[in-house]
Amino acid sequence: MKKIFLFLLLILSLNGFSQTDSIPSFVKDSLDSYVNRALTDWEIPGIAVCIIKNGKVVMMKGYGVKDYDTKEKVDENTLFMIGSNTKAFTATSLAMLDADKKLSLDDKVTKWIPEFKLDNTAAGEQAMIRDLLCHRIGFRTFQGDFTYWTSNLTRSEVIEKMGHIKATYPFRTTWGYTNAAFLTAGQIIPKATGMQWEDFIKSRIFDPLEMKSTLALSKDFPNAPNKCSAYTKSEGKLVKIPFCYIDNLAPAGSIGSSVNDMSHWVMMLLANGKYNGQQVVSAGAIAQTRTPQSFLGNGGTIFNEGHFALYGLGWFLQEYCGRKIVSHTGGVNGFVTSVTLIPEEKLGILVFTNTDQNDFYEALKWDIMDAYFGKPYRNYSKVYLGFDKPRFDQEQKKDQALKDSVAIHLKTELPLQGYTGNYFNDVYGNMSVVLENGALKMKFSHHPDMYALLESIGGNRFYATFTDPEFSKAIFPFHVEGGKVKSVTVKVADFVEYNPYEFTKK
Repeated sequence: MKKIFLFLLLILSLNGFSQTDSIPSFVKDSLDSYVNRALTDWEIPGIAVCIIKNGKVVMMKGYGVKDYDTKEKVDENTLFMIGSNTKAFTATSLAMLDADKKLSLDDKVTKWIPEFKLDNTAAGEQAMIRDLLCHRIGFRTFQGDFTYWTSNLTRSEVIEKMGHIKATYPFRTTWGYTNAAFLTAGQIIPKATGMQWEDFIKSRIFDPLEMKSTLALSKDFPNAPNKCSAYTKSEGKLVKIPFCYIDNLAPAGSIGSSVNDMSHWVMMLLANGKYNGQQVVSAGAIAQTRTPQSFLGNGGTIFNEGHFALYGLGWFLQEYCGRKIVSHTGGVNGFVTSVTLIPEEKLGILVFTNTDQNDFYEALKWDIMDAYFGKPYRNYSKVYLGFDKPRFDQEQKKDQALKDSVAIHLKTELPLQGYTGNYFNDVYGNMSVVLENGALKMKFSHHPDMYALLESIGGNRFYATFTDPEFSKAIFPFHVEGGKVKSVTVKVADFVEYNPYEFTKK
């Protein structure tokens, strides 16, 4: 009887092992063809994927090329800019300092940065470090980013500019994704430790996790030997673009890394802070980052029901198929990436791509999760393509209609010289409109390497095309009273900022 009991225990334990450690057929048999098909379907030059389960790498692989010109293959050590997946490093760093009693996440921001102000004076005085890390200071998503993104502003100037923004929402009432808030939080680290943000995360996170190739700052990315080029779409075609320099917002999005290095980060997070037997981050600090702070909605996806969508500190939190999902995405010029943790399953998923014009980086993670959760294969990539293609086609038609309007040389209300001059916006600062070789150009003081070409579509409306395709195209209306320009409304791509800017003529 005893032998039978022991035999049953052995069978049960083996069954348990096979259920938790077995590789789903989608991952084992279909993943390569799925990803290779996506390279063509989505026009993605290169993709890197990694799956971690129970402390081990299940698969780690590069697909496609780093650059269409060189045709060099992506491998597991190829660097991608990870964008806002940087935020989890910043939030974790501050949670570590909280655990070390070097600061409190509930400290007022002004305790560490006395010059910090918001347009809502009381909000600026009451804002805590925690508020910065969970996007609840009242700004709309991306509000202010046109002023900062790839600009020549310093970190301290970005923080000063925040004080000029009129918040869209009342303080602590509505979640709004705020890159400058994460910069501000990151700038508290040198105040508390004497180390710059980039030095702290290298010393306390990158080095102990053996993330040997990972770069904290975007300025170092172009010199990396094994890196992807950046791609976006312009005029309906995929084009290579310069790397973006966003070190003035570094704690919000400047890290460059590989799936190999990032697998160490994910392993540590799934092991409650341990890596190679060393407690790199305290379990309490990790728990802080995963504690809900802001409500986003009821959750759910296209096919499976969810019951909440929340934000912790540097992480999105949601329920999916009865599991808690801890995840984030990152998007910078030419790159979109995703990092996903399912702690109770000890499952981690990394998907990196080097074009910012795809949703595959999100689609793949859902199909991998469904495979591990025993759900039907949905082919999220095909579903997302079905959503994206009509939208892309509609944008192309709209763009062509505007080009057709430009081509018939519709008359402006004023002579072109009447629109020239110096303009000012309280948040952004100075902008000028100049007439060069018969063409109107709009030039921005904090983006000296970029301008917008203004082409008449009749009256006081102009079709604006930015020389940086990330800022896209839009209609800029000039507001004229008594035959003189009073102001102009400037709108950049939603990828940069949703809010328009009103520039008043000086």
